[in-house]
Amino acid sequence: MTDARLRRGRGSLAVSFFVQGVTFALLVTRIPAIQDRYGISDGLLPVFLAAVPILAGVASVATEKVVARVGPAVVLRWAQPFVLLALLAVGVGSELWAAAVALGLFGLAVGALDASMNMLGVSLQRAYGRSIMLGFHASYSLGGIAGASLAWVGAHWHLSLFASYLPVVAVLLPVAFVGSRWYVAGGDGPVEEAGESRGSGIAFKLLLPLCLVMTFAYIGDSTVSNWSAKYLQDVLGSSEELATVPYNAYMVTTLLGRAVGDFGVRRLGAAVVVRGGAVLGGLGFALVAVAPGAWAGIAGFTVLGLGLSVIVPQTFAAAGRLFPGNSDAAVARLNVFNYVGFLVGSPLVGALGDAWSYRGAMVVPMALVLVTVVYATSFGSREARYGGGHERPRTVDVG
Repeated sequence: MTDARLRRGRGSLAVSFFVQGVTFALLVTRIPAIQDRYGISDGLLPVFLAAVPILAGVASVATEKVVARVGPAVVLRWAQPFVLLALLAVGVGSELWAAAVALGLFGLAVGALDASMNMLGVSLQRAYGRSIMLGFHASYSLGGIAGASLAWVGAHWHLSLFASYLPVVAVLLPVAFVGSRWYVAGGDGPVEEAGESRGSGIAFKLLLPLCLVMTFAYIGDSTVSNWSAKYLQDVLGSSEELATVPYNAYMVTTLLGRAVGDFGVRRLGAAVVVRGGAVLGGLGFALVAVAPGAWAGIAGFTVLGLGLSVIVPQTFAAAGRLFPGNSDAAVARLNVFNYVGFLVGSPLVGALGDAWSYRGAMVVPMALVLVTVVYATSFGSREARYGGGHERPRTVDVG
């Protein structure tokens, strides 16, 4: 496999991450419109929202079995168009059952897509022999910013969900499908001392620290996405318009952190970068908890984005290195804890806020994110991980 083809594979996977960022942002930022379209009550809405990550977790586990037969590239090639069509279906129906079906299909497809995308990213990083995983997630963050902006346009001009989604799907569907022609999966590359040898199974005891890190990171992320606007408005007394700023600031600094994070990993090693990210994340939550006013709260959420940005991509990469002979299965199982964190984070903060205070509630995700500092040793050393600085791509196979 030529270096040029490997670079095309890297570029096409970055496009896939971008497309998924756009797609997911278009769904989650229009939840109020979806609720209005289908007449979903406030009591029933959490059930619908919880069903998506639950089904995604189920699909992620199932993807492990499918990938063993056909490879992650084939799964991703078909899962991404399915996600886009499921998004479009959300904007078409009007009955409650139609919303349940569309969101259910979206969840199943997203689970397969997330798992297979990160499988390919991990294998390509192994083939390159240096950190490139954060770059893929930077593409996702950029897509999220684009998707949120498109959602704002649709809401501002009072477009129906279908009218908002159709042009985006019409553009991204062929882009994703054509780009999938260049997906590649990396072959063996430099790895650090592995928890399991090639072809062996996965010891969950070895994977558990990374599962906890993934869960805590997504508890932090879901706290920002679900509670930042309410916190700024209800606790810090901001205007409704200003309350939209924290999440946008968080997304921008997440993008910036991921854009430069690979360079930091190459120079310092993943353990140092992850440890630093966890400390920054904890500092961000602390600033939010003690903020005297809206702008101080926004500063805290901004620091949070920079800190949390590096943790999830490096956790996927670490799982692949820990089980070099079974990285696809390790990534699929680890991906489930993405959804566990998402499911736990929002209700946890809400319950603590109602029972105690929302300022106090911010201390809990702060503490959980800081636990990552303890587990940072699971990410290993730079020299062992990236083959002592070998940066030329290794031989790869089409997935």
